[in-house]
Parts: sequence; C-alpha cells; structure tokens
Amino acid sequence: MSNDKKNKSRRLSLFRCLVVLVIIGGAVTLFLNGDKLVATGTKKKEVKQQTTAPWFASYVDTTLTPQYAFEQYADNVVLSFVVAQKNGQKPSWGAAYSLDEASNDLDLDRRIARLRQKGSEIIVSFGGLLNDELALAYQKPAELAKAYKSVIDRYELNTIDLDLENKGLTDKEAGKRRGEALAQLQAEQKKANKKLAIWLTLPATPKGLTKDGTDAVATLLTASVDLAGVNIMTMNYGDSRDKKLSMAENSINALKQTHRQLKILYQEQDINLTNETLWTKLGATPMIGQNDVLSEVFTLQDARKLNTFAKKKNLGRVSMWSANRDRKSRESNINTQVVSNHATGVKQEEGEFANLLKEGLTGSIKADAKRETVSELSEEELQKADDPATSPYEIWQEAGVYLAGTKVVWKHNVYRAKWWTKGEAPDSPVLQSSEIPWELVGPVLPGEKPLPKVQLPADAYLQWNSEVVYHSGDRVMFEGVGYEAKWWNQGENPEKSGANSDEAPWQALTQAEIKEFLKK
Repeated sequence: MSNDKKNKSRRLSLFRCLVVLVIIGGAVTLFLNGDKLVATGTKKKEVKQQTTAPWFASYVDTTLTPQYAFEQYADNVVLSFVVAQKNGQKPSWGAAYSLDEASNDLDLDRRIARLRQKGSEIIVSFGGLLNDELALAYQKPAELAKAYKSVIDRYELNTIDLDLENKGLTDKEAGKRRGEALAQLQAEQKKANKKLAIWLTLPATPKGLTKDGTDAVATLLTASVDLAGVNIMTMNYGDSRDKKLSMAENSINALKQTHRQLKILYQEQDINLTNETLWTKLGATPMIGQNDVLSEVFTLQDARKLNTFAKKKNLGRVSMWSANRDRKSRESNINTQVVSNHATGVKQEEGEFANLLKEGLTGSIKADAKRETVSELSEEELQKADDPATSPYEIWQEAGVYLAGTKVVWKHNVYRAKWWTKGEAPDSPVLQSSEIPWELVGPVLPGEKPLPKVQLPADAYLQWNSEVVYHSGDRVMFEGVGYEAKWWNQGENPEKSGANSDEAPWQALTQAEIKEFLKK
C-alpha cells in the first residue's frame, strides 16, 4: 500500500471514530436529560401528556406550643410560617426564631431529617396572617431572592408556598419585588439544574379570587415566574358563603370560579392551557372543623366531598389547616364554637380529617416540582375546536343576540347566558363572574352532535303590543321568539328587558315549554 493510501486510510479512520463519538455522546445526553426533554419538548403530544397525580400535605403551625410532633406524622407537611424578623430583615420562623435558633430550640433541622427518613416530603410556607412576608421587609429584589434562597438551601427544598394575606397581599410594590426575586431565583435554580416549584396560597370566596388575588397572580406571571399553582383558602367565607350549600359545596364553587380566572390570567400572558392542565394548577386548603367565622364548620362529610371532587378533577394538591388541630376530640371541645389551635371542635378520631382528605391522593411533591408551564393550545387550535358538525349548540357569534338561558359553544366549551347579551365573548377577560353575562357549563364532549332546536310557529301567540296591559302568565310573540310575563307590565319590550333577567317582566320560553306547546 502506498503512503498516500495509508494517509487516506488514517484520515478515514479518524473521521469514523469522530462520528461514533458524536453518536455515543448524543445518546448519553438524551439519557441524562430525558426528564427535561419530556417536560419542555415542543411536540404537542409530549406537552399534553405532562400530567401529575394530586398530592396531600397538611399545614403545621411550626412554632405553636406545645410543639406538634410532625416528625412522627405519616404525611407530607407544609411547615408554617417563615416571615421577616421583628425590626429586621432576616428570615425567621414566626418572627420568634431565627433559622439557627429554630434548629437549636425546636430541633427543627433534625426533625425534618427524621420525617424525610420515613419517606414524607416537606414544603416551607412564607407569609401567613400575622407577620410580614419577606417581600415587605426587603427593598431590593436581589436581596429578597437571597433571603428566599437561604431558606431553600438550608432545608433542601424543591417546593415553596407563599401564603399572601393582609398587607402581604395588598402591597403592590412588595408584589413587584416578590415577582422579580422569585423569577431570578427560579432562573438561578434552573441554571444549577435544580427544580423550584412555587405555589401561591390566596384567600377566596365561592365566586373565586378577590381582585387583590388576581392581581397577585398577574404580577408573578408578568414577572415570568412559573407558578406550580394557586392554592385557595377554602375557609372563612363570611357573607360571601351561600348558606343553602355546605362548606364543601361552597369550596367547590370557589375552585370552579378560580379555575375560570386562572384560564383568563394565563391567556393574558399568551399561554393557552387546557382545562385539564388548569385543574392540576389548583389546590384547596380548608380549615378543618370550626372556622374563625363561627357560623362555618367544615365537617367530616365536607372532607369526603372535597376529596371526591379533587380526585374527579385531578386537582394539583389538597392541604388543610392544620395538622395541629386534627386530634381525637374530647367532649369538652365538641360544638363549643370556640376556635382552638389544638382541636377542631367537632367529634372525630385522631387524624380523621387527614385520612379523609388524602384518600386516593398518591402524588409526589418532588415529581410535581418537575413540571414546567408550556402553552398547549394555539389560537388556531382553539378556533378549530368549534365545529358546527359536532357542537351540541350554536357557536357564539359577535353579532348574535342571546337571551338568558341560551347555550352556545365557544372554544370547545359550552356556556349559558345569565342575561340578555350581545357582543360579549363567553371567554372575555373579565375576572369577576358577577360582571360577565356567561357562565361556563363544561367542555364539549367527544362524540357529541348538534341538538335539534325547536321553534314556535309565528302565530303561536299574539304579537307583543306596547299598548296592551299584560298579566303574570300571559304569553306573546316578539320577533319570532315566545315570551311569558312574570308580572303585570305595559310597554316593556320583551327582548331588551332581558338585559337584566332578575328585574325583567318577561322571560323567554324554554325548549321544554316550546316542545310542550307543540304537543298540543
């Protein structure tokens, strides 16, 4: 063989070796980063399959005396609350113990290690009702991020909880600092190949989050914080509670309304999430037993009902306030209407609320922390979902006029008009449900077909006349629609008065009433 051929052979062998090394290197990278690729992949299937099972974790009042032995607990815990020191900026437990003092005086570090030895997980909650959340004490986002990180590093956390109440919720400048700090912290953790899930815990009513609550969520999203979810305090509703419904039913309504609000808040950030994904970004935390509002008691039956709903919707998390209170009752504590830190005030066995609320919730906090929020649906896909051939009701149109009770389909969901409406989209970005004319009924189901709509003949009833006096029960026709008078009226246009259905003297005939007429 000539020298030229030998040199060519050597060059070819080196090339082949490089190719083999590249292939092997790529395979190793794929293996080592498999979780990351699944979590952030751009393929639509990978994004939609990114699911997690609901998990349960009880709040523990860490500094309450006598101490609660959470290290002997069988469940995950949310240790509460890390706040600013009095007259200082350092993080502390309940403004009473520095992190070092908590280790020495409460043996906190060792107890956390013992709980983890048993296989349970911990979250640390910042804020709460009584003291200052860290963002109120630090004026520079970088220093605030460093304070959060000191707690995260000390307790080796993959998930934190921000319980925002009072000034911690309403101070807008503190909210902006918090958003900048948390976004910076998440970026740093990601660069270090670490996960940091952030849950926002907020007060709510059966109508959803308050404006302060939606503002807090919007502030964090605008700052590019990737929220693991919003955990609502399903407790202490006061005058907002529907007294005809149980505490669990009021809480379920609060979750449904917060789900609607979250959808809008993410859409405003150009992040379109499926209804299923949005449920995994929601949590519920009831105050077990006697609430601070003395007329409100969250019962064992309420716990069962809330747990059933959580499993049905694949809720992200369920918690409770608090493990300290979930104790076997004594007769002297039952039905006293006294709020105790150590008892629920209802008849129960030891740990019974936790057992009911966690039943079937087998998810892992660590696994949940790996999720990243990725827009799942493009605007084009949302529009494509509305197919007249499969939609059970007509598709909403901007020029359409819709009477109270009318159902329409919009972006693959069914909505019902609460009052007469025109030009207001069912998913318009209005956060308070009392201000929008539509209520969400639910998604269009697979395999649904258009429902036949029956109409009255044009001469079914006399045409409405502005000069005629009408009494309760009288029926008329107006522009092809049948109406029935609810009370005495004259000169009240049936269609236009539908803009406020409670005060309108007319109501449109339902499909059932029209069908009944046609049978005659």
